[in-house]
Order: sequence, then structure tokens, then C-alpha cells
Amino acid sequence: MSELVTGEAVTLELRAARLPSRALAVLLDLVVAVAVYVAVTIALVVSTSSLDVAAQTALSIATFVLVLVGGPIAVETLSHGRSLGKAACGLRVVRDDGGPIRFRHSLVRGLIGVIEILMTLGVVACVASLVSARGRRLGDVFAGTLVVRERVPSSSAGFIPPPPPWLAGRFAGLDLSAVPDDLWLAVRQYLTRLGQLDPRVGWAMAERLAADVAARTGAPVPREIPPPAYLAAVLQERQVREARRATGDAPAGGGAPPAAAVPPGVPVFPVAPASAVPPPPPAPADRPTGPPAGGRPEGSGDEPRGNRPGTGFVPPA
Repeated sequence: MSELVTGEAVTLELRAARLPSRALAVLLDLVVAVAVYVAVTIALVVSTSSLDVAAQTALSIATFVLVLVGGPIAVETLSHGRSLGKAACGLRVVRDDGGPIRFRHSLVRGLIGVIEILMTLGVVACVASLVSARGRRLGDVFAGTLVVRERVPSSSAGFIPPPPPWLAGRFAGLDLSAVPDDLWLAVRQYLTRLGQLDPRVGWAMAERLAADVAARTGAPVPREIPPPAYLAAVLQERQVREARRATGDAPAGGGAPPAAAVPPGVPVFPVAPASAVPPPPPAPADRPTGPPAGGRPEGSGDEPRGNRPGTGFVPPA
């Protein structure tokens, strides 16, 4: 991958074309150009047989320059860097900043290409492409261009690894409403690039992101769960809730999904931290045996269940 920085300071990751693919594209372009040159030359010889030798020589030179030099320049300019050979090989010529080339870029490439490709049979171009870190020949260096691949094989760059099966439904009761979108985006980008990071760097990033998510949810990260697995499980839980909300299956009020959605036997992570759980009631021996002043004993069950204060504790499934 080659990193190109655009004029807006945006980094583009493009796959630079290497010598085999570039040589095949140049070979196809040369075959087409030579075929056209031979056809035009035969037509000129037949039509200008009555001219003298000097005129025929001048026409031959002009045909060579127009067909073998001007033709590729015109094709690259009009096609924005895609000649017939490059289109067949899935290549394109772009500027150093990733933008489309113009006439001046094609002109410099074509003029230097006459020396390093036609006159030296491609030896200079091959050596320069092998020496360059991005596979550029002399024409690309002087013109400020780069040949990149357009047809890149599909990869798992956007794949988010799923959490371990034993974490399914573990965070079904977690409050994710306070986590901002930019933090979710950072978690998603980290998970998609998890296989490309150094193990130490990836672990440090996972710990930092997990701490940020835990600070927003109000529940600490369990010690027995690795930070990458915690992030994957929390992100999957958010995706499940969004899918339910989009299909109309979300519970009223946008709260946590019902307990029936949690697989049996899987512990549910508590919503509130341990500090928010109220202390246990006093032992029965310490309570007064007589009724209170109101004439009704406490805990008699006459008070409606809906009017009782919530404890903020979610029992296990």
C-alpha cells in the first residue's frame, strides 16, 4: 500500500502497480501502437509513391512521432490515465496526490518514455521500476505521477470480528445511551484493523477504548474479559438494539431488551455499579415488633408494587 496525501491533507492508501503488471500493460500498448503505425505507414507508402525520397522520409518521421509518441499521450490525457493496456490490466496513472493526470503529465511521460522504453527496449524503465519503492519509472518521477491498481482483490478490511460465544447476551442490560457516536466509530475502526496492529499497541488501544466505554456506561469492565472481546461484545449489543429499533421490536422507552432475549445460563452484566446498590435491610431481630404509627406494618404488601422505590439492581436471568 502506498500512502498519498491529497491537497486537503487526506491520506489515501493506494496499491502501487509493480513491474510485471506494468510491463504487460506497456507491451499491450506497444502492440496496438505498432499495428497502427504499420497500417498508417503502408497507407502512406501507397498514397505517396509519386513523391521524392525526402518527402517520404519526412512523412515517415512525422508518422512515427504522431503514432508512437503523440498517440499514447493523447490516449492517456483523454482517458485520464487509462490506456488500452492499463485498462486491460486494471491500472491507472494518477498524480502524486491521487488526482487525475493532465496533458502536461502525459506529455512528460510520453517524451521520456521514448528514451527509456523505445530507444533502450525498456531496460532503463525496468531498472528504474525495480529501484523505486513505488515501482515508478523515470517518466513518473519527472512528471510527478504514479501507476496504481484499480482492481484490488477483496480483503477483510471492513470485517468486524464477532465476540466469543460465551459473551452472547452478557451486556444485554447495559445502558449504552451515553456513549457518543465518535467513540462507537473509534471502536469500530479499531476492531476492523485489529489484525493489522502490533499486539502491544492493539492491547493498549483496547484498554483505553474499553475504559472510555465503561466510563460512559457507568459499569466497569469485568476483569475476566479481555478488552478486545469486551469491545466486540458491546458493539454487537449496540447493533442488535439498533436492528430491533429499526424493525420495531425494541422495548418501549428505548431501554434494554427484555430478559427473555438473553440465552439461558448466561450471566447478565449489572446495569449499575456496586456503589449504586442500596445496603441490605437490617436483620429481623433488630426491627420493632409492633406496628408503626400509621397503624399498618411495614412490608405488609398493601402498598402497590408500582409505587415502591426501585433499587437499580437487575437480577440474573
